[in-house]
Amino acid sequence: MLEKRYPNIKVIESGAKQLKSQEHKIYTDNGKQYIYEKLCLCAGAKPKLIFEGNPFVLGIRDTDSAQAFQNHLAKAKRIAVVGNGGIALELVYEIEGCEVIWAIKDKAIGNTFFDAGAAEFLIPKLTAEKLETAIACKRTKYTMEGSEKEEGIVAGAGKLGSALGPDWHEGLHLKGTKEFSHKVHIETLCEIKKIYLQQEFKQLQKTCLSFPKDNSEKQNAQPDEELWPVYMELTNGKIYGCDFIVSATGVVPNVQPFLDGNNFALGEDGGLKVDQHMHTSVADIYAAGDICTASWEPSRVWQQMRLWTQARQMGWYAAKCIVADSLGESVDMDFSFELFAHVTKFFNYKVVLLGKYNAQGLDLDHELMLRCTKGQEYVKVVMQNGRMMGAVLIGETDLEETFENLILNQMDLSAYGEDLLNPNIDIEDYFD
Repeated sequence: MLEKRYPNIKVIESGAKQLKSQEHKIYTDNGKQYIYEKLCLCAGAKPKLIFEGNPFVLGIRDTDSAQAFQNHLAKAKRIAVVGNGGIALELVYEIEGCEVIWAIKDKAIGNTFFDAGAAEFLIPKLTAEKLETAIACKRTKYTMEGSEKEEGIVAGAGKLGSALGPDWHEGLHLKGTKEFSHKVHIETLCEIKKIYLQQEFKQLQKTCLSFPKDNSEKQNAQPDEELWPVYMELTNGKIYGCDFIVSATGVVPNVQPFLDGNNFALGEDGGLKVDQHMHTSVADIYAAGDICTASWEPSRVWQQMRLWTQARQMGWYAAKCIVADSLGESVDMDFSFELFAHVTKFFNYKVVLLGKYNAQGLDLDHELMLRCTKGQEYVKVVMQNGRMMGAVLIGETDLEETFENLILNQMDLSAYGEDLLNPNIDIEDYFD
C-alpha cells in the first residue's frame, strides 16, 4: 500500500542482520544485501525482561506481544505486573475481570511521571468501577486498510514487531475470566526475587498468599490454597501465585544488530550517540527514536525520554537533516527540542507533562506549587528563581498552552505568587 502511494519508497520485509559501515552495506535476514548512501537506524528498543526465556513471563513492547498478552489474559484469573512505567500504569487500569498483583520498586505508583501527591490523586481510580466514558482522543490515529490487518507480517522469534503507539490498548479486549471491573493490589518497595513453576513450588512446599481483600495485616497473611501455573517471590518475602507475569520494567536500545565491526559511540544508557543533526559517530549513518541517545547540549527545559511521541519527532527531524546534508544545506534544530512536552492518558485522566515536570536536574533552590481538586484535577508547577521550569497537569485543566508559553519565554512570575494557581483567576486571559 505504501509503495503504491509513494513510488519512491521500497519496503523490504526482512530484519537487519549485519551492518558493514565501511562498505556502506547492510545485510538482511533473507540473505540479501543493500548499498546505501545515507542510513537512518530506527530499530527502537526492546523490553528488559525480568527473566528471559520463561514462558510465563511476558513483555509488552510491540503489536505482536500486545496481541499475545490479550490472548493470555482472556484465560486468566490473576496476573502479576512488575514495573512502574507507562505500560504498567495503563495495564493495571485497563484490565478488567482479572485480579492484578502490581509489584513496584518505588514508594508510589508512576514514579517515572509523577510525585507521590499525583499518585495519591490517581489511586482511587483503581478501586472504582469503570463507569465513566473514556476521554476523547484528539491525536491522529493510524489504521490498516482492508484485509491487510489480518495478512500483516508477524515478527519471528526474537524479532521486534511494529511499535506500539500511544493508544495501543484501545484496540484490545483486556478482560480476564471474572465478572468484575478492577481488583488491583499494590506491593511497593519490592522487586521479584525468584520465580517458581508449579511443580517446583509444590516440591519446595512453600506457602503463597491469597489475593488481599483489604489492607489489613490479617487479610494479607491468608494462605492461598489454589494451585497456579507460576509463582513469584518478592524481595519483601511475600509469595503470590498467578497465571502469568507481565514484565514492564523498561526498555534498552536495540543496538546489537549494528555494533559488530562498527565504531559507534554509545551513551551511558546504551543508545547510539547522535549530535544535534541526528548523526551518529559513523559517517553517513543517522539514528532516531529509542535506539539513540541525544548527546547535544539540550535546552534547559528539554530531556530525552523513550516515548512514542518523542521518537516520532526525532524521525521527522532526522529525515530533514538527511535531506539537508544530501543537498549541502544547513538545518536549524527542530522546535520540538526546545521544550519537553508529552500528552497522554492515565486512569482515564488527560495527563500533560511539560519541561522539568519532576524538577529533573534542577538545583535544590526550586520550589513546587500545587492545586488539587479530588477526582477532577491535579496541577503541579515547578518554579526556580521566579521562572516556571515545568508542570504536571492531570485532568481537564486547560492550562497547558499558557504554561507552555510561560516555560518557553521564562517570564519572571515572582510578583504573582500563589495567585498563579488561583482557580478564581482566569490565568489564560491574564497572560494572553
